[in-house]
Amino acid sequence: MLSPATPQASRPSPPPVAAAAPPFRTIADLVREHALTRPHQRALVQGERSVTWAQLDAMVDRVAASLQRDGVEPRDSVAICGSNSLEYVAVFLGALRVGAAAVPLAIQSSAAQLAGMLADCAARLFFIDRGVPGFDSPARRISLDASARPSFEQWLAPVGSRPAPVTVQPDWPFNIIYSSGTTGTPKGIVQPHMMRWMHVARSDNYGYAPDSVTLLATSLCSNTTLVSFFPALAKGGCVVLAPPKFDAATYVALAEKVRATHTMLVPVQYRRIMALADFDRYDLSSFEMKFCTSAPFHADLKADILKRWPGGLVEFFGMTEGGGTCILEAHNHPDKLHTVGKPAEGHDIRVIGEDGRELPPGGVGEVVGRSAAMMTGYHKQPALTREAQWHDAAGRRYIRTGDVGRFDAQGFLTLMDRRKDMVISGGFNIYPSDLEAVLRQHAGVADAAVVGVPSREWGETPVAFVVPAPDAPRPEELRAWANAQLGKTQRLADVRYIAELPRSDIGKVLKRQLREGYKG
Repeated sequence: MLSPATPQASRPSPPPVAAAAPPFRTIADLVREHALTRPHQRALVQGERSVTWAQLDAMVDRVAASLQRDGVEPRDSVAICGSNSLEYVAVFLGALRVGAAAVPLAIQSSAAQLAGMLADCAARLFFIDRGVPGFDSPARRISLDASARPSFEQWLAPVGSRPAPVTVQPDWPFNIIYSSGTTGTPKGIVQPHMMRWMHVARSDNYGYAPDSVTLLATSLCSNTTLVSFFPALAKGGCVVLAPPKFDAATYVALAEKVRATHTMLVPVQYRRIMALADFDRYDLSSFEMKFCTSAPFHADLKADILKRWPGGLVEFFGMTEGGGTCILEAHNHPDKLHTVGKPAEGHDIRVIGEDGRELPPGGVGEVVGRSAAMMTGYHKQPALTREAQWHDAAGRRYIRTGDVGRFDAQGFLTLMDRRKDMVISGGFNIYPSDLEAVLRQHAGVADAAVVGVPSREWGETPVAFVVPAPDAPRPEELRAWANAQLGKTQRLADVRYIAELPRSDIGKVLKRQLREGYKG
């Protein structure tokens, strides 16, 4: 890790200096190398379909040649929206091979959102499948699943086509990932090739290898997925794409069948898997490492996974925008499951107060981070880019996470809450995660989310939305029980039962929807 600049940052002692990063490589070039060194080894599997490295490389070449034929130039954008598929991967990699930025868009987006994102990235080609709604756009549509014309095969250049070579630069856009829109209009996060390469370099500790089998059950439009997908490809292992609609029983059966060694899942998926009544009958002994990111990962769930699911468990805390990442190797630190771990090697993470000044160790404030893996900025939004940044006394750029946390004496980071989710009631800061943790201790609570709602008396007051378990008490009884456990300033004003918490496609609770839908 990089030593923090003076004054000493929010950690008790200077970390070791990071080892030199390996020379920059492009993902598309590594695919070509695997095609030459292991041409007949399986690279991708989707259901009963699969392609070898040689077949994947040839398909990527045909996509790249087709993109150049259609006028796509380096640093242009190529948009993709659909379920995970072999064709989806080929388009993504083909865009990278010609130096264009891939723009993976969430299939759950509305027609208006998709139109806005397409206009923002100025993509002239839009690859879709049957799940994408119709809307007016100048972008030409190509159907990945042959549900419309032209189909992917009709659009594709002839077998054997090769693109003109392009020398991709580290600072060129690799992809533009649009934020989920959980806090408003989606923002285009521009990630350069160097940022993705640093994700690959960081993965050396986690056992990705040519004989690895990485099972993915989240969308390729999500940074969560790509953090695991590209290291798996770069190291020459096989990637298995699970069915698009997640089902816990289907997932573990597939994991057993393909002898999965690695996976990336979000917390809600882990919870559903571990809740399977027959989970322990599946042979998951092939697993070497499991990963998690994107949403709060509760300590009790981590402990259950460590106890019953073979292999290591690693939690990443960071942002799509990049900056600082913390890593918790849960299998090595079972006493730190309430934390998100320590800063990754080469990542400088600080905690700052409301006045923008750095706080001493133990101080509670906003987490900011700096590393070689940082976004270029928000696409066409310089003002928002400036708001997302913090600079230290030496003028070095950090990315603001919007998360509130503190470092403990051993340098592990504990998160309190999202800064925007913090409730300020009567001048007191209330962290919803603290209240949610208390609610989850009750046997009648299957899940819970706490938000702040307007209060004439207090400014804001906390309200709980609870998914009840079968033997849940009445809401007012649960509120009384919880308030007896909470401090006076933390007490819940209301408890509402709800069938299911609204979530994004990667499992984040959409608290804005809860706040907006509440009527006292």
